[in-house]
Amino acid sequence: MVGAGYAGMAAAVTLAQRGARSVVFESGPVPGGRARRVATQGRTLDNGQHVLVGAYATLFSLMRAVGVPANAVLRMPLELRYADGVRLRRLFLPEPLGLLGGLLAARGLPWRERLGALRFMRALRRLGFRLPEDCSVQQLLARHAQDGRIGHYVWKPLCVSALNTPPERASANVFLAVLRDTLAGGEDASDLLLPRVDLSRLFPEPAAAWLATQGGELRCGSTVRELGALRAQFDAVILAVGPHQLKALAPQLARDFEYQPIYTCYLQYEARIRLPLPMLGLAHGVVQWVFDRGALTGDKGLLAAVISAQGDHQQMTHEALAAACHRELAAALPSLPPPQWSQVIAEKRATIAVGASLARPAIDTGMPGVFLAGDYTDPEYPPTLEAAARSGVRAAQSALQA
Repeated sequence: MVGAGYAGMAAAVTLAQRGARSVVFESGPVPGGRARRVATQGRTLDNGQHVLVGAYATLFSLMRAVGVPANAVLRMPLELRYADGVRLRRLFLPEPLGLLGGLLAARGLPWRERLGALRFMRALRRLGFRLPEDCSVQQLLARHAQDGRIGHYVWKPLCVSALNTPPERASANVFLAVLRDTLAGGEDASDLLLPRVDLSRLFPEPAAAWLATQGGELRCGSTVRELGALRAQFDAVILAVGPHQLKALAPQLARDFEYQPIYTCYLQYEARIRLPLPMLGLAHGVVQWVFDRGALTGDKGLLAAVISAQGDHQQMTHEALAAACHRELAAALPSLPPPQWSQVIAEKRATIAVGASLARPAIDTGMPGVFLAGDYTDPEYPPTLEAAARSGVRAAQSALQA
């Protein structure tokens, strides 16, 4: 296994469950890949803030298998609450009544748009949440008159959060796969699950500890520079690295993808500062969501402002971006004092851009005994932690069959 991110560790756990021993090579100091723990300014942070949803069946199954406790995440019914008062919350009713009732009871959205959202969901169900010809999310919303306030506060933020691609470029069919499994899924499928531990501890490190009990091994700080040596040493090799990293390791498998960034701005305030709930939306500036790390990880006064996908913020210095984030937070939270310190973490190639009709690479590379794993390989999902886990399981199954 090359790469100890969520895909690589999912593959290693799946192999061990089937009685196969694996060795995982990771160039970094900790496992997690593009969802990992980092140390900066004497603090432990994540390289990005992630939100899981109840529909992540594969990832949660693997987490349970390696002994991750249930309290490692904070589970909340779907709630999109914004600082300006707009709010959508799933009601405690059997689905689909929970979502439908939540749409009807949403605050700050015109009544006609809420009714239009119900018609939109009905139309998507009739289509089986699949368009015969893909288009952009922006085109889909315009086609169904969902590009007003409800588009601004509900559909577009969901698109950017899930696909990490602007709506005018994002694939409608990938977005519909997300809606199918979350908003139109089971009663808890749309639940939000916010990590209460760092992203390395959430799954990769427990997976590594469990793997050791099964005879497997994780080797951090081990960079694989030549594929041939691994192919000679092991029965199969799973390349669970970012697609851009294939250019050095296996150039014949590399493809030119466009990438989208995720910026996380950490702002440390006085310990008394807290949000009205762990996750709050900001809809009129650069920040999309802000998370209360005090409520989640116990870091009192620490807020994490998240900016997904491309935008003008990429041209700003980190100092200017942190100042802009503070201004937006101060406008939303009265009497917010200046931060004591700030740290911007930019994952410039956080995910591939999920455009309409994007072609994904196959798990089977065509090279004997070599397989791909990674969030970018999932045939229908956006590049999320669930897509990474699913790809790892599929790669392990293919390796075992081969």
